[in-house]
Amino acid sequence: MANVIVWFDVPTLDFDRAVKFYSDILASPVRVQEYEGQKLGFFPMEGEGSGGDIVPPGIGPKPSADGTRVYLNCDGKLDAVLGRVDKAGGSVVTPPFQIPDGRIAVISDTEGNTVGLHSTT
Repeated sequence: MANVIVWFDVPTLDFDRAVKFYSDILASPVRVQEYEGQKLGFFPMEGEGSGGDIVPPGIGPKPSADGTRVYLNCDGKLDAVLGRVDKAGGSVVTPPFQIPDGRIAVISDTEGNTVGLHSTT
């Protein structure tokens, strides 16, 4: 099995606010488009691999700090991303710390989800 994760959805209370938040902290636009009649916000992705999107209210679960935690790739940019979280309306829950393959941190987004950030450098 090449990769256990194939896709993830980040639930929202306010879709446009969440798209702006993630576009701001990642310094890369979340691409909004309609798919099968539903507006979705696709996280930046290059090449093959896992991906994810931001979904509007009413699609799937409600935002929660207590659900499954997704870790976004911030390779080489973890400190810069963390530096934009508060200004974008979120908060840092767990400051960065070292793990065997790099560093991670946890943030709370504008919707109430906790999301991990990971960097190998």
